[in-house]
Amino acid sequence: MADTKIEWTDTTWNPVVGCTIVSAGCTNCYAMRMAARLEAMGIAKYQGLTRKSGGRAVWTGRVQCNEAALDAPRHWRGRRLVFVNSMSDLFHEDVPQEFIVRVWTIMKEASHHTFQILTKRPARMAEILISSELPVLPNVWLGTSVECPDVLIRLDELRRVPASIRFVSFEPLLSSVREANLDNIHWAIVGGESGPRARAIEETWVEEIEGLCRASDAAFFFKQWGGPNKRKTGRQFRGRTWDEMPVLRM
Repeated sequence: MADTKIEWTDTTWNPVVGCTIVSAGCTNCYAMRMAARLEAMGIAKYQGLTRKSGGRAVWTGRVQCNEAALDAPRHWRGRRLVFVNSMSDLFHEDVPQEFIVRVWTIMKEASHHTFQILTKRPARMAEILISSELPVLPNVWLGTSVECPDVLIRLDELRRVPASIRFVSFEPLLSSVREANLDNIHWAIVGGESGPRARAIEETWVEEIEGLCRASDAAFFFKQWGGPNKRKTGRQFRGRTWDEMPVLRM
């Protein structure tokens, strides 16, 4: 377990580490920088996950299932929102289906927690959940990342996923996504990119998504404006914070 400063969750759980760049939103991924830092600190499970390219850390494509982390949620006290695989993607093509089934078993048994799974590979998520006949768990929320119009198809793929809560993370938001269809999507997180190479976000893009949420009855969560110093830019939109959360509709 690792407590986190991510505004929409309480804790991160990483039964898988390592990933591969798949789209524009991955370019400045914070997890690549963090993995490189953890490798430099000598933490074994992060060895070989990144390499240097153009003066920055990038994924090598190596993915490692972390057996030692699997049982952890069953031993955590209290109720927590748990972001699954902040340092990877559970539905990466190199994560065995059998391992995903084991993760599902743990989440079912640790039903006092709510697990939030975010993937850039919703097509594989739908394929595995349907073919494995994994149960729809009320404490498991399933989401995808959408950073620009080029990947709006991920929302269609997410709608195929059997889930109690479906959500989308528009972070890092790199352009207008006003054509997004939020039908049967219960929650939208919006955020600008942060870090030393952060690309800019425009307020109009945020306004468009907030409007889409109202039209589709989806909860709206504004995470941050981002930039090189995200503390300075903050997370106020229209003079207030927006921390709406989805409502279970099973």
